[in-house]
Amino acid sequence: MSNHFSAAMLKFPGDDARLDLTDLFMFASPENAGKTVLIFDVNPFMTGADFHPDAVYRINVDNDGDTQADVAFSFTFSGSNGGSQTGTVHYATGSQAREPEPAGEVLIEGTPVGFDETAKPVEIGQCRLFIGVRSDPFFADGEGAFHDFHFTGDDTFAGKNILSMALEVPNEMLGSGPEIAVWCTSSVRRDGELLQVDRYGNPSFNPFFVDELKNQYNAGHPADDVATFLEPWSKLLESRGYPPAVARETALTVLPDVMHYNRNRPAHYPNGRVLTDDVYDMRMAFLTYGRVTSDGVEPHDDYLTELPFLGLPNAQPAAEDTTGGGVLTADNAS
Repeated sequence: MSNHFSAAMLKFPGDDARLDLTDLFMFASPENAGKTVLIFDVNPFMTGADFHPDAVYRINVDNDGDTQADVAFSFTFSGSNGGSQTGTVHYATGSQAREPEPAGEVLIEGTPVGFDETAKPVEIGQCRLFIGVRSDPFFADGEGAFHDFHFTGDDTFAGKNILSMALEVPNEMLGSGPEIAVWCTSSVRRDGELLQVDRYGNPSFNPFFVDELKNQYNAGHPADDVATFLEPWSKLLESRGYPPAVARETALTVLPDVMHYNRNRPAHYPNGRVLTDDVYDMRMAFLTYGRVTSDGVEPHDDYLTELPFLGLPNAQPAAEDTTGGGVLTADNAS
């Protein structure tokens, strides 16, 4: 999994699929020079029909290397009404980017969410935005991880859908220098309090975390990752065959858990991420000390060459409850 089913016991964060972040992508716009594309997706297998109306979905950008948000794009949504829903996007900088509630400039308010293949991006000044259902871009043999990394090459995510939020923004909106670090979060308002229930920086990282620490991780902040999670991650890697010093050094390549992107270099994970990057193979090699290098699954063939870049929605049967499947833990993912 990339970040699908990212709460403890491979459940949904906050027990709600609509809060489950599944993927994060970041790359230079192939359509407009001087602009960056940021895409983050939620709702694995479209188990929930819409965006959560009490949630704040956020892209956080650190542009000065202190692992604190200097820029934030916050997405909020209305309740669903007869299969329709609208979204609002805030753009915040400086201290406002670190406020838990949406703050800063309203980029767009009340824009319709696209629930079918006819949905198109909308223009917002120098920005473009897409919000709606798309084909899940992630590709991997997810079942193989439940069977001691014996893969069959079956793509667990082929033909599945997610909800996507895609932005194309001028580079200067993200910071003046070429290097940025990005992570996304989902929070939900309960009993008057906004609670962070999921976060995502590096792909295929959280699902293989020590299970009893996942919820603590999801509620946390990247600035605390090294102090809080370096030791358990190092121990996990040692259990996979890493020498102790190498385990620590390797864990520090993903802690703090943010996605780095130098915009002066081509985007390919771990420098940003494009849709065809085989991050699952990279993570399998990471988890097995190089013993497993491929699950035999290739990128999807439905990606687009223009915003939102993800393929058109797949025809779907009635939604099923996917929370009752196998449980991947630090013990059985080795």
